[in-house]
Amino acid sequence: MKLGTQADRRPASEDDVRTLLALIDELIAVISEENAELAKGLPASRSKQLDDKSRLAGVFEQRVAECARQTASLDVRDRVLREQLMEHIIRLRSAMDENLVRLRAAIDASHRRIEAIMQAIRDQIASAAPYGAGGRLTARATSCGTNVRA
Repeated sequence: MKLGTQADRRPASEDDVRTLLALIDELIAVISEENAELAKGLPASRSKQLDDKSRLAGVFEQRVAECARQTASLDVRDRVLREQLMEHIIRLRSAMDENLVRLRAAIDASHRRIEAIMQAIRDQIASAAPYGAGGRLTARATSCGTNVRA
């Protein structure tokens, strides 16, 4: 018996499809919540949805892998259920596309914040240094002495 042939594939039951629909709904909800937080300007690393999104994405990835290995099929015979599945997949794709855009924007904003902090540190160091890049005295040297006689 060959694995992965059309005869070996287990068609999706109505329960399988409904479980997948619920998984997609949960994933969309988590991604949408993360998108809303990212839209407020929160850094991507502070996303509290990261664990949930990773867990749900792992489960979804396993389901997709089953279909790719052809041990399961998403051949849905019920037209209404098939249309619901397609609608959910389109909504998931849309939420994921928005999430990607928002995550990139959050990462770019984080890089800009880091660069601004680094530039402020460089400016502060440069203004405190008595010598310039050429080794010449640029500012009057200050002493930290207390002018106390022993």
